[in-house]
Amino acid sequence: MSATTAAPAAPGVWADVVGQHSAVAEFRRAASPHGSLAQAWLIAGPPGSGRSTAARAFAATLQCESGQGCGSCQACRTTLAGTHPDVTVVATDKLSISKEEVRGLIQTAHRAPATGRHRVLIIEDADRMSAGTFNVLLKSIEEPPPATVWMLCAPSPQDLAPTIRSRCRVLTLTIPAADVVADLLVRRDGVDPEVAARAARAAQGHIGLALRYATQPGALAAREDAARALLGLRSTGEAVLAAAALVERATAEAKEHADEVAAQERARFLRSAGIDDGKIPPALRSQVKQLEDDAKRRQTRLVRDVLDRYLLDAHSVLRDVLTLQLATGSDLVNPGVEEELHEAAQAADARATLALLDAVQRTRARIAGNVPPLLAVEALLSRAAVTLR
Repeated sequence: MSATTAAPAAPGVWADVVGQHSAVAEFRRAASPHGSLAQAWLIAGPPGSGRSTAARAFAATLQCESGQGCGSCQACRTTLAGTHPDVTVVATDKLSISKEEVRGLIQTAHRAPATGRHRVLIIEDADRMSAGTFNVLLKSIEEPPPATVWMLCAPSPQDLAPTIRSRCRVLTLTIPAADVVADLLVRRDGVDPEVAARAARAAQGHIGLALRYATQPGALAAREDAARALLGLRSTGEAVLAAAALVERATAEAKEHADEVAAQERARFLRSAGIDDGKIPPALRSQVKQLEDDAKRRQTRLVRDVLDRYLLDAHSVLRDVLTLQLATGSDLVNPGVEEELHEAAQAADARATLALLDAVQRTRARIAGNVPPLLAVEALLSRAAVTLR
């Protein structure tokens, strides 16, 4: 299906929740006057499936003046904009969500709604809570105040503690089809249909990545260059150098972003403390140290996120190689490097490519599990160099 013939968008606040028709229907039933509204939800789905977008749309529906999620009333508009007084969203760009953050949420959860019908609390990346943090949250999930609704977002139900998972209504999203994502980019972001289709295919249905590829100059070209570099590895030495360059780029990109956020947070703190000469009183130095520590944790996570994005791209390249080896006739995710894909398909057999695909997934798990990124990426690229030459 082309981007122009994709299914029509859902109305109101659900317009940007694409490719999730059954999930949207369940949310809307639960929010209706005759529905059964659980007070704790686990919204699960792979990266790019739109978990946070769905949670915000559900929150807007719960607060909507008409109860339908119209998208035009003040309650809908402020919820989607992140300014509704009764909707609290917690997102982190650090490695974890702290107990202190969750304790603050619990205090908020026990306050009566100020203007809306519900007090809604959304925790994005709920999988980034530790076992101890889950224990802090458990009682509030078990016995929430009558008007409170919790929404926890995570890649899969297994990413949350069983005690939390068992007390939530689980709703699982899927990665939307590329044509549906392309339609969203055209309709919502004004992207050229051809560019949208190419970006959506490259992103494999990941909405955020598709938008980046479609709107950031050079993003798609850089992705194709990385694919050529992967397929062009011919020795362990080349692999080691490529891994070092990749980790260095990821670290630089993460540091730039982390430093920018840290500077903004420090400036806000100094303003709020009435400090305009940069001199930190002894009583406030521990808070400044906390900001610095948060910046380091943010950079660590961002390095992992950048590398994971590369590994997902590498997985799609190897998937294309396997597609050609098996002659499945499926569309290529990376048609811009088709010539190099054919060369790689002839250099190895399908069994070896499958082993490489497994190695990519193991590398992702190792980096997430605190294996030094350079060692993990070196091992993967060295194996790819031997297999594909």
